Order: sequence, then C-alpha cells, then structure tokens
Amino acid sequence: MLYWPLVDAAGPDELLAHRVVWSLLFCLVFGVALRRWRELWALLRRPVVVGLLAVASVALTVAWGVYIHAVNTDRVVESSLGLYLIPLSTALVGVAVFGERLRPLQWVAVGGAAGATVVVAVGYGRPPWIALALCGLMAVYALVKKRTAAPAVAGFTVECLVATPVALAYVGWLAATGHGTVGVLGWRHTALVVASGLMTAVPLIAHAATINLLPLAVVGVLQYLNPTLQFLLGALVLDEPVGPARWAGFAAIWVALLVFAVDQVRGAGVGAVEERGVGDRAGRVEGAGEEPARHHREHDLEDVGLGKAVPP
Repeated sequence: MLYWPLVDAAGPDELLAHRVVWSLLFCLVFGVALRRWRELWALLRRPVVVGLLAVASVALTVAWGVYIHAVNTDRVVESSLGLYLIPLSTALVGVAVFGERLRPLQWVAVGGAAGATVVVAVGYGRPPWIALALCGLMAVYALVKKRTAAPAVAGFTVECLVATPVALAYVGWLAATGHGTVGVLGWRHTALVVASGLMTAVPLIAHAATINLLPLAVVGVLQYLNPTLQFLLGALVLDEPVGPARWAGFAAIWVALLVFAVDQVRGAGVGAVEERGVGDRAGRVEGAGEEPARHHREHDLEDVGLGKAVPP
C-alpha cells in the first residue's frame, strides 16, 4: 500500500498497464526457476482453460486498477473493508456454486459482516463501492480459478499473458503521445514502476511458500493481517476520516471475522485429526513409508494458493 503513492505521478491507468507487463516478466523468470514450462505449455494447449483464465485475468486486472485508484485517492480505509470481505464473499461463492457447506457459526459471521457493511455504508453516506467492487471481483476470480484447477505459477502466467497485449498497446500509446511518465521522469521513477511486477509476483510466491510451511487454518487467519494493517495506516497514519459509524461497522466486521476464523481453525483441527487417523491406519495396513507420502504431499501443495484469491 505504501508503494503506490511513490509512483502516483504515473496515474492509475499507466501503473496498471506496467504492473501487468512487468508481472508477466517476473512470472516467466519464476517459471524458469521453478521449471514450470511443461505446465504452462499444457495450459496453452487447452482453449477452454485459457478462456476461463482470460476471464480471471480481466477480474484480477480490474481489481488491481480499483485498488491502485483507491490508494492514490486517499481511500485506503474503504479498500481495507473490501479486503476484509474477500474471504467471506469467496465462502459464499463456494456455497452458491460448488455446493459447499458453512457451519452455523460461519453463517452467523457472514450475516454479521453483511450487516456491518450496511453500517459502514451509512457512515459514508453512500455504498462503499470500492470495497464492494474489490470483494466482488476477487470472488469472481476465485470462482474461475477453482473451475480451471490450473497450476499456480503457470495459471497466473497465462493470466498475465492474456492481459499483456492490451497493456503493451496502452503503454506504447502513452509513449507515442507523450503522456507516459516511464523514461521521462527519471531513472528512480522508472525503476519504481518496473518494480511493480516484483511487488506483485513476490507476495504470490511467498503466499504459496507459506502454505507449505504453515497449517492452512493458520494461513486463513493470517490473511486478515493485510487489511488490518491497511486500515490502521489509513486511519492513524494517513489521517483518513473514520467517523463513529465507520468505527462501529469495522468493529462489527472484526467480530464477525473473529467468529469465522475461530470456527475455521476449530474445523481444520478436527479435519487434521481425522486425516491423521486415516493415514495411520492406511500406513499400518499397507506398510507405506512416511517419506514417499511426505514427498507427494509437498508436491501437491507446492503451488497451492498462488494465483488464487490473493488480495490485490
């Protein structure tokens, strides 16, 4: 969040175009480093999957643009509300589309968050369009990504690949008409804009690595750290106005998320115990060694989370 104001001279549209282009470059670098070329080629040979990833690319790119606009127009607090709502909206997509089930406490949390959003809207005097746009776009992104079941690095590379021609054309138009800032405002500005690709790719890779290192329940709770820090920076450091109604709305959202996260951790703990029990019984019956199972599990989890519903 603190990065985007450093390059606000470029404007949200130019920043978005460069973010797409440089994200593709860094994705290709990571693809080479992780040896994901076969997966990428396999995806490109499946037109239906490429089409779905193109839809995901549009949703993610628009979400990026909305987020950049929010930060550069002093609406950080409102954008943090959208990031808080992403996990809950994604859960509702799972229920509506994939027939997943929420436990009673999770339904309570979702209902509480919906009511809290209304309270925040009253505080703003209007619907929080940026927050609603972010959570809606990322819910669509999660839905399409789950449909494709594409490997993380390869899938995200295809998404960037689909958007890059349009982004390159726009960057070229800006340069031709003299409206571009990259290469014009000095090397520092240019280097910071180029770094937007790194600022995008590294968190995604780190998210995937975190899933390998920590229980998924812990990862699910940690995803609320980002919007919390953004809210605190917006309210306490950037002095964005947060009236009593907004504080009340955010407090209600925090309570709802706490209920949701606690129930999620409890559910994951029960599932892990059951899974270990089944694994132990299977190991005793088949005499399977632990090392092959561990290798298989790590291979399956290696890309989990990258290119999923990660905050913008």
